[in-house]
Amino acid sequence: MADTHGSFRTHVLDIATGSAETVYDLTHDCEAFLREAAAGRDGLLNVFVPHATAGVAVLETGSGSDEDLLSALHDLLPADDRWRHRHGSPGHGRDHVLPALVPPHATLPVIGGRLELGTWQSVCLVDTNRDNPDRQVRLTFLG
Repeated sequence: MADTHGSFRTHVLDIATGSAETVYDLTHDCEAFLREAAAGRDGLLNVFVPHATAGVAVLETGSGSDEDLLSALHDLLPADDRWRHRHGSPGHGRDHVLPALVPPHATLPVIGGRLELGTWQSVCLVDTNRDNPDRQVRLTFLG
């Protein structure tokens, strides 16, 4: 599942986000990776999205917060013709500004091989780019 490089382990997830804006919950993928990579150890999990138009957020999902985030991003970054970066779908330039607000990475504590999130927290890929339906997410455990 994961490549070993010295004192850390890494794995790349291929995620199909489709043609709609989405908040995709990565928490179970992170936990599955840590079962093997951390093997009960303490350390850090880094989640990184190598894309110019996506980010990683830690937030509550399933209670409307994910839809609220997409709505807030629409308010902050309207999909209209104001953007200088112009190619793809109308308003696509907004997608290139997204990582300044939702960074393309998160580093999270791992205790005893388990991801230490708050009760309602999830690790999520945030993707507003309807032109790119395929994403990669790199998980790296540093023990």
